[in-house]
Amino acid sequence: VQLQASGGGLVQAGGSLRLSCAASGRTFSRSVIGWFRQAPGKEREFVATIHWNAVRTYYADSVKGRFTISRDNAKSAVYLQMDSLTPEDTAVYYCAADDGTGWPRSRPDSYDYWGQGTLVTVSS
Repeated sequence: VQLQASGGGLVQAGGSLRLSCAASGRTFSRSVIGWFRQAPGKEREFVATIHWNAVRTYYADSVKGRFTISRDNAKSAVYLQMDSLTPEDTAVYYCAADDGTGWPRSRPDSYDYWGQGTLVTVSS
């Protein structure tokens, strides 16, 4: 699976952004997709993940209630709707995929495929 993240940008605190992760590869519809982020000087951290069935989702406590992950298997795409953004959400956001079993997946090392990141900057 090859992944391409997009949709990052500069937004004011309280605003919204929608990230997209476009995937190619015949196993996408059976892949678990995760979003991670990495702020300067910090480790990469889990944000959200969605099961291939598009029903199961799991979020980090820091984004629960503000971010929504969804997927459209027909379009081979996963989305991350981010609302009520704060400066603490500033980071490079990455999407990742894995075809294995096990749920939920919140560790970076449980994903085999990664896209390039997209930068999200939230100003105060």
